[in-house]
Amino acid sequence: MDRSVHNSPVARPLEFDRDQALTQAVGLFWRQGFQAASLPDLTTGMGISRSSLYAAFGDKRELFVECMNLYASRTLGLLAAARAEHPPLEALRQFFARSFVQPGCLLVNTTLEMADVDDALSAHASALLADIQAGFEAGLRDAGCEAAQAGELAGFLMLVNQGLRVSSRRALSAETLQAQLDTTFRVLAAAIPAARLTTPPPGTQP
Repeated sequence: MDRSVHNSPVARPLEFDRDQALTQAVGLFWRQGFQAASLPDLTTGMGISRSSLYAAFGDKRELFVECMNLYASRTLGLLAAARAEHPPLEALRQFFARSFVQPGCLLVNTTLEMADVDDALSAHASALLADIQAGFEAGLRDAGCEAAQAGELAGFLMLVNQGLRVSSRRALSAETLQAQLDTTFRVLAAAIPAARLTTPPPGTQP
């Protein structure tokens, strides 16, 4: 899938911080979704004019694709940082602990919002989620899983990820979400004899 974003030629240097404006757009789409975020919402939130938005990002749809790509890149960066700092299974646990408190997931939200509305956008979000799932799979292989088991458990983790992200929008307590996370990693620790957690989840024996 071509995930590049075509930007219209810019006649003169941009008069705003493009990266900052893009970050603001990510937050807006994350909170409101693609369809509810209007052009006035975007230009106000990004602090730019409509003409600047078109010149720098193309149209609203192209901007949204770029926002999804940035969101996925940052998510993979968080996962890579956790893997660099912790043993394999603990790295996955830390990734979830840091991210599940956020209000949903832009990519999960998009697959739900755009299903049967814009198949291409929904498919693009799904492809980016598959990249994140591949990161889970790599971590599980590092934790001692054979390739087939790593693939199965990565799929399980992605389902947990999606469920936690949806649950986080239901105003469930942090304690409830943490209990779900603890249960998930007890299941993983039991399924991977070679796995090592820095701190065993509650209810497991070190």
